[in-house]
Amino acid sequence: MANFKGHALPGSFFLMFGLWWSVKYPLKYLCKRMKNNCRSSLFYQRLDLIEGLLKVIFSLVGILAEQFVPDGPHLHLIKEEDHTWVKLMNWQHSTMYLFYGLSGVVDVLTYFPLNIPVGLDRLSLSLAVFTEGFLFYFHVHNRPELDQHIHSLLLTVIFGGALSIFLEVFMRDHVVLELFRSSLTILQGTWFWQIGFVLYPPSGGPEWNQKDHSNIMFITMCFCWHYAIALILMAINYSLVYCFVKRQKWNSCETDIGIRKLKSDKDAKTALLAGSEEE
Repeated sequence: MANFKGHALPGSFFLMFGLWWSVKYPLKYLCKRMKNNCRSSLFYQRLDLIEGLLKVIFSLVGILAEQFVPDGPHLHLIKEEDHTWVKLMNWQHSTMYLFYGLSGVVDVLTYFPLNIPVGLDRLSLSLAVFTEGFLFYFHVHNRPELDQHIHSLLLTVIFGGALSIFLEVFMRDHVVLELFRSSLTILQGTWFWQIGFVLYPPSGGPEWNQKDHSNIMFITMCFCWHYAIALILMAINYSLVYCFVKRQKWNSCETDIGIRKLKSDKDAKTALLAGSEEE
């Protein structure tokens, strides 16, 4: 959808997944690093299953939104009257959602004992992100200069994320790559929102001058600010997860000490009673 909602919708999806990954992967890493079995491997497998289902659901919502908005193509690709294309921009967005939906299906299938190769879930996600970038690369040809620039910045995030996820196929559970992917996903989500505000101001305010080079300079700087905010959010979530895991470990240690103390007291009483019976 060539409007504000059409950019806010995928932006919300990416932002939600990015923020969730910024909590999930530090939790998994810190539990393993601190040797704190606060979560089992089955727990993370179930999380992957839920993520896959959410990908499928969100992709269906995105496809339906692109196809069946009032001015959408309604599943018509070619007009029968003059044989011209119908709303190709909506079709491109639908194709993007389709590949993310396929990635979600692979996540769901990976949960079940089907002997699916390890890393196929990451490969399918990498292909989905690459397809998104491939579509957007040809999405803004012959558009105004600012429009092209703001989307080209998005492409750097998309292709960077695709490469990072592809490396995860061979370096499974690499926390640095997982955190990098999370930060780029947050950035992609916030940048979709930024594109909506710049190209389609929701409040009906004045439109940006598409040919003013100062606007291009500001947007480039704003892009860096967005990533700085994404990194700050990552750091905050990592710190909160660290405190949570450390507290869980401390409570676990206190419980173990209490159980051992009760056991030792019980053994001492048993020995004392045995000694008194012998006397």
